[in-house]
Amino acid sequence: MGLIQAVKGAVGGVLADQWKDFYTVPAGLPATAALFAAVPQGTNAGRGSNTSGSSNIITNGSRIVVPEGYGLLLFQDGAITGFVAEPGGYEWRSDDLNSQSIFAGDGIVTPLIKQSWERFKFGGQPGGQQAAFFVSLKELPDNRFGTQSEIYWDDGFLNTQVGAVTRGSYTLKIVDPILFVKNFVPASYLQPGKVFDFTDLDNAAASQLFNEVVGSLAPAFSLYTNDPGKGNRITKLQQDSLGFAQSLSAAVEQGYHWKSDRGLAIVKTAIVSIEYDANTRELLKTVQRADALSGGRGNSNLQASVAQGIQSAGENGGAAGLVGVGMATGMFGAGAMQQPVAPAAPAADDPVARLQKAKEMLDLGLITQDDYNALKAKALGL
Repeated sequence: MGLIQAVKGAVGGVLADQWKDFYTVPAGLPATAALFAAVPQGTNAGRGSNTSGSSNIITNGSRIVVPEGYGLLLFQDGAITGFVAEPGGYEWRSDDLNSQSIFAGDGIVTPLIKQSWERFKFGGQPGGQQAAFFVSLKELPDNRFGTQSEIYWDDGFLNTQVGAVTRGSYTLKIVDPILFVKNFVPASYLQPGKVFDFTDLDNAAASQLFNEVVGSLAPAFSLYTNDPGKGNRITKLQQDSLGFAQSLSAAVEQGYHWKSDRGLAIVKTAIVSIEYDANTRELLKTVQRADALSGGRGNSNLQASVAQGIQSAGENGGAAGLVGVGMATGMFGAGAMQQPVAPAAPAADDPVARLQKAKEMLDLGLITQDDYNALKAKALGL
């Protein structure tokens, strides 16, 4: 009975595999699918009849359509034998005995006899394996990363170590499909019906990538904030998706060799949130205050403060108030506006000294002529 079944299976399989197939992309693929087998379209609105062919044999003359944004990898007995990167329709041709077909001009009697005999020796199964796999050449979105606790890096702008909890996502691209399949894709995904998806939580290979990205975040932040070309600004991270992606990709490549060993690269990033630790938040507040008081804005703030102090001193009629304002001018105004430090103030009850101090402030532009005239009149008792 076993012999009869083997003969029946061998002959039946040979006859079914004589039909040419039409291979295309399987239906219902997720947008993040990276690698999947081409599938034969056995029926077309109920009119097709090629439904009994072997799943691991592609008949000579079969057509394979490669859509935009995808490449096609060809396999023979587990080895990659070809790659197509251009979209279009292609015809399968192979010297393998199992691919020969009477419909492809390979003869009528001889291929049938040889194939039947070879399959009989394997219990009715083909003694070879052929496959075609589509590989995505697009950016694959929604690859997420996040840290459960603070990561720390040396920040070039703040000139110290800072820490934060962060999360976001990145787009991934397969830049070398052959390297990707040979060195990274598990064998379990190289069969019909399986889809390699980086966002699949059950994909152990994708989980490894997630862990490597998280491990690269600290050096990526350090690379970004210490790069003068990025402005050394920690606040630009969330606005520069391409710039930080380059830093993250460089950190991943340095640590884990994604591009050189696996044919993968990070293209863009989107940082959803950065929650700095308490020390970093306090430091950022200090730097923001310093930024607000620097340059021309700082001089304007200083002049406004001095003018307010002079006005208050004048209203109170106290010479000590004017002396205090003069001391503040010497401490802050002289340094901020690159002027020489004023000499020590004379006795507070000397009207000449008070007028001299007021004249100095007038010359420095800290008070107006009207302010000076008012102080002069008050000092002289007019």
